[in-house]
Amino acid sequence: MPIKEIGTLADLLTHLKADVNPSLGPIWFRGHSDFSWELSSTFDRLKKPPAEIYLLNKFRQNANLLLTTQIPKNDFDWLFLMQHYGVPTRLLDWTESPLVALFFAIEVENKKTIKKDGALWLLYPYLLNNNSTTNEKDYIPAFEEEDYLGSYTIEKYSKGKDKGIQSIAAIATRNNPRIQAQLGTFTISHREKKSIEEIGDKKHVVKYKIPSNAKVALHAELELLGLNKFQLFPELSSIGEIIKKELK
Repeated sequence: MPIKEIGTLADLLTHLKADVNPSLGPIWFRGHSDFSWELSSTFDRLKKPPAEIYLLNKFRQNANLLLTTQIPKNDFDWLFLMQHYGVPTRLLDWTESPLVALFFAIEVENKKTIKKDGALWLLYPYLLNNNSTTNEKDYIPAFEEEDYLGSYTIEKYSKGKDKGIQSIAAIATRNNPRIQAQLGTFTISHREKKSIEEIGDKKHVVKYKIPSNAKVALHAELELLGLNKFQLFPELSSIGEIIKKELK
């Protein structure tokens, strides 16, 4: 079956109406500005990854002095903070909003990918977890649930004793403005380095193509709806960028 293309927001609505199956539970979305990219975390894409505990210790070594609020309480809190500041982690960002995912699939300011087709991924987290775990079916655990996420902590992962564990979808507390604005959710990988779209029967994902020649027009449609960088990154740097654009 050919992959459906999204050239306008109307296309997106048409495809979602045809393809979304509410009986399969919640739906998450992710945008890639390059159609060829797999659903793998930044850590899993490293050719020669260091020990994850090393990355944590290097980050924590200098971060502690700068943290004044929301001090990380556990391994996962540190992973979220590392992810927020660009350190490779086993986390993969998802969103509950297809428009947010589409924004990241377009990335008109990215000169490396603006001329490449993008991708919009749809994920059924229940189905992913059914494929990747043998625990309770049709369930998305929270990162605080030891029974489900205990083996995914940095400490357990770094010991390398647990084998054959695959990516799982989990819910994190939205404890910073960026995650809240983007309606963020996460998947987290383990030692079996299989991209999410290759796990199990593969029925937990749907992939749409964003033609490169449609990116600019789609970006304009999103801005018309009020979805811009400041909405997704509610930070001072975003305000500055928007003002500079208006002066051009």
